[in-house]
Amino acid sequence: MRSEARLHSPSSLQACHAYQRDLGSITALDRETERAVAAEWRAGNEVAGRRLIEACLPFVISIALEYRRWGVPLEDIIQQGNLGLLKAARKFDLSKDCRLATYAAYWIRAEIREYVVRGFRVVRLGTTKAERRALRAYRTTGENDPVKLASVSGLTVERATMLLPVLAARETSLDASTSDMGPSVERLAGGDPSPEEESSARELRARAKKAVARALSSLSERERMIVRERMMADDPTTLEQLGVTLGVSKERVRQIEVCARGKLKSSLGMLHEAVIG
Repeated sequence: MRSEARLHSPSSLQACHAYQRDLGSITALDRETERAVAAEWRAGNEVAGRRLIEACLPFVISIALEYRRWGVPLEDIIQQGNLGLLKAARKFDLSKDCRLATYAAYWIRAEIREYVVRGFRVVRLGTTKAERRALRAYRTTGENDPVKLASVSGLTVERATMLLPVLAARETSLDASTSDMGPSVERLAGGDPSPEEESSARELRARAKKAVARALSSLSERERMIVRERMMADDPTTLEQLGVTLGVSKERVRQIEVCARGKLKSSLGMLHEAVIG
């Protein structure tokens, strides 16, 4: 297929590698610098805006690579991802405790998927029996594994992979507008978290996970074992069982557990500001 040939053509891959090399000189911004640069951009400093965007361009490539098997040239996917990054940067809320890259992931993926779907709409879906079987399977089971979808429909894995974006897409673009109404995406009602809330929650969970790991590192090996078996397991081990494993009485295990809990509480208390600050 022409698009497949272009996707894997030497010139396409060389262009992507050259682009990656060009981005190698870009310096990532730390949290404080990013917020300061974003504030300058909000105040009208276009140079600061370019610096903010450029710092996230390597991140766009990492997301674009997730879609390299969708039958679209990689450089086109990267370009659409860059457009998603620009949208995210314009919407970026400095009052939220969130990095731009974390927030932008939502918009980068949305822009890439919309582009892929628009490209596939020039081809009618369901013109073969295999495609119709794939359509029925997707509607009834929601199957999004191309290997399994190919198995139940008779399509090749490559074709199933290429059709999945179309099967998953709504018939009406979320960016479509009418003469007197804005884009559909702005008129959808729902109780789901906003992209800002989702990205902020993800970052908070990641920071909390690091805080817990640091707290656990303050314990001795025996204390960590007891914490894992008593506090972190779905089916906690009894004090008596742990006593046999460690060669001590179950009362001694209980004492060690109490001590470990106290250490964790103290460590997490000191790390609390780092997690939410």
